[in-house]
This record gives sequence, C-alpha cells and structure tokens, in this order.
Amino acid sequence: MNQVINERPANTGIPTVVYVLYLVTLISGITAIVGVIMAYMYRDEAPDWLRTHYEMQIRTFWIAVLYSIIAGILCAVLIGFVLFFVIAIWWIVRCVKGLRYLDRREPYPDYRTWGV
Repeated sequence: MNQVINERPANTGIPTVVYVLYLVTLISGITAIVGVIMAYMYRDEAPDWLRTHYEMQIRTFWIAVLYSIIAGILCAVLIGFVLFFVIAIWWIVRCVKGLRYLDRREPYPDYRTWGV
C-alpha cells in the first residue's frame, strides 16, 4: 500500500517574530530573551532549512551576551563603549540578513559563524 506523507508547510511566522524581537531589543533591552526562548521551543520541529534560522538566532543571542560582557569589562578603559556600538551593528546585520533569507525561504548560510 502506498502511503502519502504530507510534510507540513514551514511556518516562517515564528522565526520572523524572533528576528523582530531581536531588533526591538535594541530599544527595549529585554525582548531578545523572549525571542531566544521561542527559538529553542520551535527549533526541533522545524524543517532543516528553517532550523538553520533558529540555530543562528540562538547563537546570535549567546554570542551577543559574551560580546556584551567583554565590552562591559572594557568600558573601564573606554573602548567598551565603542564595542557596544559595533555589537549593535553586528546584531542588526545578522537579523536583516536572516529576514532576507527567510523571506526567500532559504536556509541561513554559515549560520555557525561568529561574524556576520
């Protein structure tokens, strides 16, 4: 007997919300926590191409935490303030790139990178 398995269509709404929450965190300072929790919750049930977005979002959050701790320590020698600006630009570029690939329904390339 031939069995037809219907693959669920990929829901790009959740990763879009996570990207928006990430961008809003530059103003609010807290919405990224909600975004990373959502990414953890939906990552396992997503198709492979969409999982790359969730993985990138999770990595972006934790790398930004690490970079921010380093920048906070370096504020004592004033270079940390510049680093916070650089981190914000890095954050925006990763989110915009992610939204662009998501809109085209493509996986995020090199989602394991520490750069952009």
